[in-house]
Amino acid sequence: MLAIISGILLTLNLLTFIIYGIDKFKAKKAKWRIPESTLLLLAVIGGSIGAWLGLQVWRHKTQHKKFYIGIPMILTLQVIATIYILTLIA
Repeated sequence: MLAIISGILLTLNLLTFIIYGIDKFKAKKAKWRIPESTLLLLAVIGGSIGAWLGLQVWRHKTQHKKFYIGIPMILTLQVIATIYILTLIA
């Protein structure tokens, strides 16, 4: 079960990272963009590591408070929740 959840989260984070890169590419080309709500939702549903890496690697959304503050907050809350759940299971 843990392997399945880990695989899903790894895939989700990779997908989130790629989507942030696609949005950055589209921003540079002045093309249709991925909505900010979608980018944030990907982080909330478990792609926060990929979102944070997307901010760092692609230098994307670094001027938007909801991203440069929100993504690290989401990631922190998810890490705390994960630690809490793992201590309940153990």
